[in-house]
Amino acid sequence: MGAKVAALCAELGPGAMLPGERDLSTRFGVSRATVRKALEELMARRIVERRHGAGTFVRRPAVAQPLMATSFGDDMRRRGLEPSSRLLWWDTVVADTDLAARLEMPGGEPVLRVCRVRLADDEPMTLETLHVPAARVPGLTGDDLDGPSSYYEILAERFDRRIRSGTQSVAPVVLAAKDAELLGVPPGSPALRFVRTSRDHRGEVVERVESFARGDRYLIEMDIIPPGEAATVGTLVSADAP
Repeated sequence: MGAKVAALCAELGPGAMLPGERDLSTRFGVSRATVRKALEELMARRIVERRHGAGTFVRRPAVAQPLMATSFGDDMRRRGLEPSSRLLWWDTVVADTDLAARLEMPGGEPVLRVCRVRLADDEPMTLETLHVPAARVPGLTGDDLDGPSSYYEILAERFDRRIRSGTQSVAPVVLAAKDAELLGVPPGSPALRFVRTSRDHRGEVVERVESFARGDRYLIEMDIIPPGEAATVGTLVSADAP
């Protein structure tokens, strides 16, 4: 039975919604209990996924996340997906001692914060909060980063700042109910927490981003290099927790 449903999944394609258990039992001439067992096996094999209150869907392949200084938009387009963003909120806060140190800026100065859901083909992928010293992006607001706009493109075109290096940490986490709802997954779902600090070609920090990426849609991709060349990777990847 599992092979028949798997074949149907291949026919429907990634992201497609499967018929309900009753329709599947009628289609294949088996009991609903048999259908249910087959779906559970396919879930364990990561071929299908259940979405609370929506149904059972053919699982999309996980998106490989390279440990490189590339934008979300570039990563998605490279995989044939259309990126966009949904702005949740934005504000300006005064940098305390800790935040000022992380952004390498004077304390007491303003910091722009922008919280967005990043989407690929209109499906939520990551929940992201950006911090940037306001003085380094004068006039920028969260509204500028809604929809398809790219922060990296805005940095280059409006402020003549191009990303050149950075550090990034990755850790597994379990999503809180509110974050899970924004990402369209059940509460307690696994996720990857990325914290990235990036510098421009002048050596100044122009972003500190904390993002939660869906564990069912992301995997980590990295190059394997000889030990003697390890120093070339250290500028991009940090094993230290933020």
